[in-house]
Amino acid sequence: MGLEVHVELGTATKMFCGCTTALGGDANAQTCPVCLGLPGALPVVNAKGVEGAVRIGLALNCEIAEWCRFARKNYFYPDMPKNFQTSQYDEPIAFNGHLDVEVDGEVFRVEIERAHMEEDTGKSTHVGGATGRIQGADHSLIDYNRAGIPLIEIVTKPIVGAGARAPQVAKAYVAELRELIKALGVSEARMEMGQMRCDVNLSLRPHGREKFGTRSETKNVNSLRSVERAARSEIQRQATVLDDGGSIVQETRHFHEDTGSTTSGRIKEEAEDYRYFPEPDLVPVAPAREWVEELRAELPELPRVRRKRLQQEWGVGDHEMQSALNAGAIDLITATIDAGAPADQARKWWMGELARHANESGTELDGLAITPVQVARVSALVAEGSLNDKLARQVIEGVLAGEGGPDEVVEKRGLKVVSDEGALTAAVDDAIASNAAVAEKIRGGNMGAVGALIGGVMKATRGQADAKRVREIILEKLGVG
Repeated sequence: MGLEVHVELGTATKMFCGCTTALGGDANAQTCPVCLGLPGALPVVNAKGVEGAVRIGLALNCEIAEWCRFARKNYFYPDMPKNFQTSQYDEPIAFNGHLDVEVDGEVFRVEIERAHMEEDTGKSTHVGGATGRIQGADHSLIDYNRAGIPLIEIVTKPIVGAGARAPQVAKAYVAELRELIKALGVSEARMEMGQMRCDVNLSLRPHGREKFGTRSETKNVNSLRSVERAARSEIQRQATVLDDGGSIVQETRHFHEDTGSTTSGRIKEEAEDYRYFPEPDLVPVAPAREWVEELRAELPELPRVRRKRLQQEWGVGDHEMQSALNAGAIDLITATIDAGAPADQARKWWMGELARHANESGTELDGLAITPVQVARVSALVAEGSLNDKLARQVIEGVLAGEGGPDEVVEKRGLKVVSDEGALTAAVDDAIASNAAVAEKIRGGNMGAVGALIGGVMKATRGQADAKRVREIILEKLGVG
């Protein structure tokens, strides 16, 4: 298995021109002669893009090249207006690194082949088909606003030895890499927005054979969950083909979120098919050693170190921390704590109710329509007694449904806990009168029967009573306690 991860850098302008990288502009409005590749237009390297590449390389324990240059990668794609991509080929800015990831308590060292600078392509929209893909479409529309945005491509060396856990290793690596990129501040790395995407290269070989099998490349997988599913699906597909006596074709493949399967894209080219040659319009890049060391000294607390610190602060075990990492919840939990929620409550909501919603909707946690500040507010409402857990879950559902913030949802749905003593006492009296036999058991010392009366009160108040206070009133009424 080999993984290629593309990361869009969060620079203000594109890699080789001054066009803005801001989202939301009209199609093809954020272009110029340089990023459209018009004759006579000369590119200039974005210094912040180079800095971002060096930061990533250092954080990945890579060697930083003393001298490197760009190359032209020639091929025809309609979403590449120049008909070549300005990239790096045999002279990357960073190389020979590694990133350690943990799966089921075991640490896997993923070796990094290279991290190189390049530019992103434009965006194709296929119109008229049922799937949104080019097959069956009537026509395609091209938006070049994204063409030229700085990309760092991070390529692993072959990852061997993971066996059946290869899909988990793939997900863990991309998750760890995303945490690293975000910690460096060079990109938001939002996979659902295409700011970070992964190509999964896979091949199978018989036990005991050294030579790798023919590989496939599943392109542009854009969520942690999908990275794992795509790897598992492709392993199963190739195994089935080989067991039936067939052979694997070297090709690119598309991953389908709805079915969790891959389908054929195009026959995969080899490097020589791209006809790489040095970019004649750009000078080489030679990062000064003093500058590189300054950037190394400025590296932030790296994710593994940070997780160990947070684990101690939160008082959780290795398994819980790993689960939070796998769910992409660490930053969300931290932000919720920063917004005022206790650590245990922040973890409870993100890893419980909100993780369930994310799983059911097939989205990442940070793609849910709720913010850490809103989760902290739900926690505060529970702490002050305005909500119980059941009502809090309904509030969260309302926020996710776009009904407003927690306080608005409480108001609109009338979800506040019934705290009026008169109303609670009346509900308790009714429950005792309706369940005389249960009341007698409680008077006789069978405290386990209290739950039945509490349940009756909760039903009568539509779950809006404070269960703790209801229990106190029941025991007072029955002269127990």
